[in-house]
Formats: sequence, structure tokens, C-alpha cells
Amino acid sequence: MCFFDTMLLHLKNLLTEAELAQGRALLLADDAPWIDGRRSAGEQAVQQKNNQQLAQDSASAATLRALVLGALRRDPLLFSAALPKKIFNPLFNRYSGESNHYGAHVDGAVLHSRAPDQWVRTDLSCTVFFSRPDEYDGGELRIHDTYGDQRVKLPAGDAVLYPGTSVHEVRPVTRGARIASFFWIESMVRSGEQRALLFEMDMALLALRQQHGESAAATRLTGVYHNLLRQWSST
Repeated sequence: MCFFDTMLLHLKNLLTEAELAQGRALLLADDAPWIDGRRSAGEQAVQQKNNQQLAQDSASAATLRALVLGALRRDPLLFSAALPKKIFNPLFNRYSGESNHYGAHVDGAVLHSRAPDQWVRTDLSCTVFFSRPDEYDGGELRIHDTYGDQRVKLPAGDAVLYPGTSVHEVRPVTRGARIASFFWIESMVRSGEQRALLFEMDMALLALRQQHGESAAATRLTGVYHNLLRQWSST
């Protein structure tokens, strides 16, 4: 997916096979501490939310947070697209049985993250999939934007990045269980349009170097990229 054209970015193999196996073992354990997901919902979202969420203060959640954050920090594509300033502590949810959907809603503009203790502006939303697509029916992440409705259901270990301003929902799960991590990112570049332009320029520079190697033109364009980032960013 092209981030500029569709406002979605598919991050393939964000988690390694070992990380995915470790995460699934914790999330699928019989004693995993799942609680009512509505405990963390805002006033508007609580009317639409019907899922389960892993207790934030559990040992499993702490291990899983570290696992996801480690994967995010080493992914160059996510850094280029999001230019992260703050990352909300990753949360984990499960859709199955009677707790099987999350109706159309918009996330709060600023949310409080526990670990670390900070407020995060929700410029971007991210979902990391822990369930394989063949393990459940339904459960598509449906994102409503100016390009129409887009439905996302990705392989386990992959992630999707999309604007935090989007109206979105998780469609009902009719078989199995959909387990994922979700969180928000505050970008160093607040404007989505500026962030998209920087991402397109960064990807073009990468392609230019791959095709023609280092050159004076590529160096000059790299300087333009960093000067724009210097002008538009806030750290």
C-alpha cells in the first residue's frame, strides 16, 4: 500500500517469527488476563466497543509491550512514514464469542499513556496482527476515509499504519478469535500532508540510490529532505 495515495501503510514482517511465537504464547495462554475492553474507551467509543483487552498492569502485558516497541524501533519504514516523537504504550485486544466487534468511532485526539506516563497526540494509529487470517472469520479493520472504505486483514506479524483522524471499526468476528496490538503515535511532524511528502521523498531517494548509486544529485536532494524535516518538525 502507498501511504500517500491511500493513507494506509502495510508494514510486512514487523515481528520476527520468534517474536510472533513468543507473543502468541502469552496471548493464547489459558490464564491470559483478559478484561472488558470498555474500561479503556472514551465517552463516545464506549457505546461502540465490545471486545476484550489484556490487563495493562499484568506481567504478560509488560512483556508484550517491550516486544512490540522493540520491533517498532528497528523498522526503518515505520520511522520514515511516522517520524515518531512519542508512542502510546501498546495495548492488546481480542475479538471472539460475544465480545466480537467495535463499531465505527474516532479515537480521542490526545490520550494518556501509562508506560511511560505521558500524554500522546494521536496523529497515527497502528495495529499489529497476532492472529493468522485463517484463524477467524470477519474481524476486518474497516477504515473510512476520503478514498472510500478500506478493509484490512493482514498476516500475523504484519502491521498497518493509518491516520488517527480516520473513522474506523472492527467488523464482527463470527468464528475464532482476532488478537492484535494497537497503539497511537505522535509524530515530530504534525501535518499529515507534510509527513506524507517527506515519506514520498525518502522513498524516492532510496529508489534513486538503489538504481544509480550515490551521486551529487542524490546528496543535494537528501539535503532538501533534511532541511524540510528541520523546518517542519518539533522535537
